[in-house]
Amino acid sequence: MKRIEELVRSFQEQELLLPIWFEDEKLHFIDQKKLPFESYIHSTTDVNDLALAIKNMTIRGSGAIGTCGAWGIYLAALQSKGDLAYVLKAGRLLKQTRPTAVNLMKTVDEMLSVATGSGEELIERIEQKTVEILERQLAFEHELGRNGAEMIEDGDAILTHCHSGALAGSGYGGRALSVIRKAHEQGKSIHVYTCETRPYLQGARITAYELKKFGIPHTLITDNMSGYLMSRGKVQKVVVGSDRVAGNGDLANKVGTYMHALAAKANGVPFYTATSSHTIDHDVEAGREIEVEFRDPSEVTSFQNRPIAPEGTNALYPSFDITPNELIAGIITEKGVMTAPYTSTLQNLRATVASRV
Repeated sequence: MKRIEELVRSFQEQELLLPIWFEDEKLHFIDQKKLPFESYIHSTTDVNDLALAIKNMTIRGSGAIGTCGAWGIYLAALQSKGDLAYVLKAGRLLKQTRPTAVNLMKTVDEMLSVATGSGEELIERIEQKTVEILERQLAFEHELGRNGAEMIEDGDAILTHCHSGALAGSGYGGRALSVIRKAHEQGKSIHVYTCETRPYLQGARITAYELKKFGIPHTLITDNMSGYLMSRGKVQKVVVGSDRVAGNGDLANKVGTYMHALAAKANGVPFYTATSSHTIDHDVEAGREIEVEFRDPSEVTSFQNRPIAPEGTNALYPSFDITPNELIAGIITEKGVMTAPYTSTLQNLRATVASRV
């Protein structure tokens, strides 16, 4: 527990906007469904509570969900006092919470790869791996931010969709906001158009909240305004996050991303996704193979438990959509910006990452 506590103190000293942290022998996490008007913090010692928080969107964002794979296995090891069978069961539970989130699945598998022995020996192994993963995630955010900022020019207006910022990562900038934040810190004069992102309004509630906190000029728009703005020359770049990237570069991201990518292509606006090498799923050849999570239709017909449509209205909620690789100008990673042909450039990235492990 000492290594974890030291890591959390280090993160807090860096003034990161932490979505999840361990303190006083409990795991704490911000309820992202209540932001920005209420900062409610959940605390637990039970991995089942964490799994539910992932499933019901209390914790969301590919980076944060990925780190939950580490936090969850660590919590299970502590909760069970190092019972390997319980830890393995917790791994299966966590992987079932969000089927599109490859980061979570990969992280759980990586954690379980060191899950041997029992008792204090098992806990120590898992704690060490948890620290390694959390440090790596934060380093990824800074590195991909620097690489992506090279794509941003002084005076650019950047459109982003959904929320892939600090609270969706490990506290710095997650995915897209790592790029935007680095460009801002470099002194570039930028402006961000953030789409509200129905039905949870992550862009309005959380992206705008973070942009304000970081002092980055921004304007909130509804999801269906992006094409108009691009057609009027108001947007120079589109930068979004990613929940999974297929081996050929097809992108799974929050539903609505595909619509923005089509508008960008039609108007000659470069469209980028910011991700980590960990989010690239080389076991999936193309986007058509990615399982898209369908959520409860009531999330479309109501907002914060208030109905917004007549009773009995049918609704549909695919949580993600697939953006074909031909619409993507570049895939921003911690190892550089990958460009077409993506099948070969992503394979080269895979080989580079593997050679450094």
